[in-house]
Amino acid sequence: MDPVTDSLHEMHQRLSALREGKVADYIPQLALADPDDFGVALVSMAGHVYRAGKADTPFSIQSVSKPFVYALALSDLGPQELLRHVGVEPSGNPFNAISLEPDTGRPANPMINAGAIATTALVRESDPAARFARIRAFLSAFAGRELDVDEDVYASEAATGDRNRALAYLMHSAGSLHADPEETVDTYFRQCSVRVTATDLAVMAATLANGGRNPVTGNQVVSEPIVVRTLAVMASCGMYDGAGQWLLDIGLPAKSGVSGGLIAASPARFGVAIYSPPLDPSGNPVRAVAALGEVSERFGLHIMHMPGLRAATVTGAERLERDGRSIGVVTAQGSLEFTETEALMHALRQVTPSAPGWVVLDLTAVSAVLRGPAVGLAAVLADLAERGHHVAVAAQQTFVEAAEGRPRTWEVFSTRADALAWCLEGPAPAPQE
Repeated sequence: MDPVTDSLHEMHQRLSALREGKVADYIPQLALADPDDFGVALVSMAGHVYRAGKADTPFSIQSVSKPFVYALALSDLGPQELLRHVGVEPSGNPFNAISLEPDTGRPANPMINAGAIATTALVRESDPAARFARIRAFLSAFAGRELDVDEDVYASEAATGDRNRALAYLMHSAGSLHADPEETVDTYFRQCSVRVTATDLAVMAATLANGGRNPVTGNQVVSEPIVVRTLAVMASCGMYDGAGQWLLDIGLPAKSGVSGGLIAASPARFGVAIYSPPLDPSGNPVRAVAALGEVSERFGLHIMHMPGLRAATVTGAERLERDGRSIGVVTAQGSLEFTETEALMHALRQVTPSAPGWVVLDLTAVSAVLRGPAVGLAAVLADLAERGHHVAVAAQQTFVEAAEGRPRTWEVFSTRADALAWCLEGPAPAPQE
């Protein structure tokens, strides 16, 4: 039983019915994408991967590459030197707008095309081929696997990318781009054509959420101070001219791409990625925006939300053998949000008897449970009962309710002692055939 995956599948199935938006066609190869493609992936700080839909369908990374290449340039130049070349202010304009300072030609921020082209040129290497090789290796380290290039998308971008060439030549004439415009734009086209899946992007987003350490591979890809600045720019500029509304409503650092990818990072919780080609007028995937809105609200992820003091959630996880009965007991404390509830559910799995037995969830020291985690816990408890276990919850409040229209399949007690007494005195579970 995996309530996170079940929740993603339920949301995926429901939002698949959305038919708004239009697949990008200004790059001809992107126009071939199936508008019904829709995949969701989420990666926690523990390295657990959850998927729904077409999470492993490959597509080109496009503008979702921008924050990662910005992090690479930050590592090379340092914050102050990079700021001399690329600003950090929201432009309030579309992604391909000419947003350059009048006197210096400096692009507004690294998330729009002009700023991303300038940032790519600042990655320190001896020649364009070596520069792209380093960029691809950096993106691969974030994804936790070797990424390649979609050569068809690259050829399509190179054949139709005159506006990006114009931006590069404009910056070059203004003195803000010192590299060769043609070589720089060619590297940028290759960067945008790197092939990923929603699962790859979720791992990449989770690496940002985890302070630069890939939670799947355990490798420190980039330093935590670099991640802080990268996430800050994503929060203020990552969603283009819709960034303000996004930050107000959803409140997560995010970045979208015209191929249909979108990532969001919830620091110290998880990274999430969605693939859905139809875009809204701002160039953001319609289904992805709707899905992230639900995820943020359900798990209380808005960065302005006050989660309270962080302490160890699971304070006890043990298997008791009493009077010939096997009883799994998990004890928790504090407020249960996504990360805390995930740890609690994994602890329940570890102590649940292999044969039908007894399970006690001690929530007497828990102060609050958010709606999304409460639904997930109810699903886990119902699954344990369906598998033949007797389940008891000890709590001071009714944190966990049965799903609407379904009976409660667990007993509720006000103390841990009462719950354990029920386990020892009640009838044994029926054997499972």
